[in-house]
Amino acid sequence: MLFRDSASAVAAESLAETLSLRLIDQFVHMHGYRPGPAEVRSWKASIPVLTRTLLDAGLGMVEVLIEYSLPLNSKRADVVLAGVHPTTDEPSYVVVELKQWNSALPDEDPLLCQVASYSRPVLNPVEQVRGYCDYLISFNGALAANPERISGVAYLHNATELSVRGLYDVEQNERGRLFTSDRRGELIQYLRTKFKPVSGAEAADQLLAAKVGPSKQLMAVAAEEVREREQFVLLDEQRVAYETVLRAVRRAQQADHKEVVVILGGPGTGKSVIALSLLGELYRRGVTALHATGSSSFTTTMRQVVGERKRAVKDLFKYFNSFMTAERNSLDVLICDEAHRIRKTSANRFTQATQRTGKAQIEELIDAARVPVFLLDEHQVVRPGEMGTVAQIQAAAAAKGLSCEVVELDSQFRCGGSDAYLNWVVRLLGLEEGGPIPWEPDGKMLLEVADSPWELENFLDAQRGAGYSARISAGYCWKWTKKVPAGGPLPEDVRIGDWARPWNVYGDRSVAGAPPAALWATVPAGFGQVGCVYTAQGFEYDWSGVILGPDLVWRTDRWRCDRTESKDPVFRKSTSDDDVDRLIRNTYKVLLTRGMVGTVLYSTDEETQAKLRELASGRSAHRVAAAQSR
Repeated sequence: MLFRDSASAVAAESLAETLSLRLIDQFVHMHGYRPGPAEVRSWKASIPVLTRTLLDAGLGMVEVLIEYSLPLNSKRADVVLAGVHPTTDEPSYVVVELKQWNSALPDEDPLLCQVASYSRPVLNPVEQVRGYCDYLISFNGALAANPERISGVAYLHNATELSVRGLYDVEQNERGRLFTSDRRGELIQYLRTKFKPVSGAEAADQLLAAKVGPSKQLMAVAAEEVREREQFVLLDEQRVAYETVLRAVRRAQQADHKEVVVILGGPGTGKSVIALSLLGELYRRGVTALHATGSSSFTTTMRQVVGERKRAVKDLFKYFNSFMTAERNSLDVLICDEAHRIRKTSANRFTQATQRTGKAQIEELIDAARVPVFLLDEHQVVRPGEMGTVAQIQAAAAAKGLSCEVVELDSQFRCGGSDAYLNWVVRLLGLEEGGPIPWEPDGKMLLEVADSPWELENFLDAQRGAGYSARISAGYCWKWTKKVPAGGPLPEDVRIGDWARPWNVYGDRSVAGAPPAALWATVPAGFGQVGCVYTAQGFEYDWSGVILGPDLVWRTDRWRCDRTESKDPVFRKSTSDDDVDRLIRNTYKVLLTRGMVGTVLYSTDEETQAKLRELASGRSAHRVAAAQSR
């Protein structure tokens, strides 16, 4: 929150033209950089309009919370008004979304609208403010038990009824209601039904001091969603890991106890299955818990799968940097999935100064819950600054005097359940001692080498025609054009001889029929773009085509990493050669372990290609395809 005061005080500062200066100073203090000119203009244009409306309503003592931050979220509501309800004498709150739009037209989807100043459709402000209300009810303790206390208003104070009439196509209710300049008088009357002309300071205090965490109602909904979708059977050490966490939760509840649990396993060992199973069971028991990852693609997919029918459920899936200012032990359980993606710190150049705790991200995650659970694979660290290892988590726990129980998962279900294939991959890449070994088919996983990228793609396309899913991924050895017009086409950045394909879409929007980055691995239209490690990590598909680029080549009797061939911007001059070598090998380990049925390899380097053929017993994709067709 940037600023808080009574409506009268805010109005006085607006008249004196000191409000925007105070907001700018507070913004710089919180974020570490100055707000953009557009944001400052919006404060100058909208805040005085709202405060004059409150004064005309006789509500000068209502508290005005400007740029109110949603809990465990980077979003901010323009204004939250806090006061006393005129009939119940209970706290009352109105979330206000302020727009300077002069006009807006509904999009094909009435939840979206077209505004001249935006190149793409934006969310209808009624739906926007309704979403803020629903989110606060789900995560703010003062409202979870009393959802009737909050209302939402979208105030388009420069627009007329005629210029935005299409926005009324969405439902109007207590949490989402639209007012324009033509209906200012109605807004005044509406606010009088929400507030008495008395101080709202105590109500504001209650809102700001409320416990942050998922409400019992939201957990019940999530439990039902996970139960309906849950088709998981936990076996052997998976069940041990599951029961270990539940046992830790019982101890925490019974004796004001806190401990850390680490679940360690390679690709396909069921870490995320355990995470979802735990989440469903904890919610059924009424235990406050959240799921978090450091991967945008993975979190987006989890939100889509589990929260497809109930939008509020998506908010239970967070990112690791959501807990910088979380109250200590505010959650019972925090499930940190893909914990090998933990960063050294949650702060970046956009982080508010007030949120810069100086703590390591591991420490923030441990502090947030009585039972923090970390699920990880140490061989999937692919970026400098990622530091989610068992040793680091154990050290962070020990520094706080906490016990740390480690459960190792051995059996795996990716790569056809083939332990032989996983061993072949780690030996191939030198991640375990002993050097590469020839592939000996085990009847569980298929391994092929293509003679060209054309052959690789055609083979995978034939598998798709037979009902299998398939994707092509590659090392980050080609530039990636990230700014692409919405209509496309995607530039064909990955070029090998006369074969050229685009990288997967960068960002959260579809381009020319290609899915957004987060959905590349799960939406069929992802075939046709080349995925990188950041979009493939955490996912699986039946057939995986992997292109080894010139950043990792075989020379005589060993691998050589060439950092000059990598186009990954995360490798800076300060990243040591040893770290680059390790991270590039880990990258290919991730890419080589995405397939459930088989993997097809191709290297752009002739000597490396010869070595792959030798290790794969000389088998090639076109011969396998021919054999299958017979």
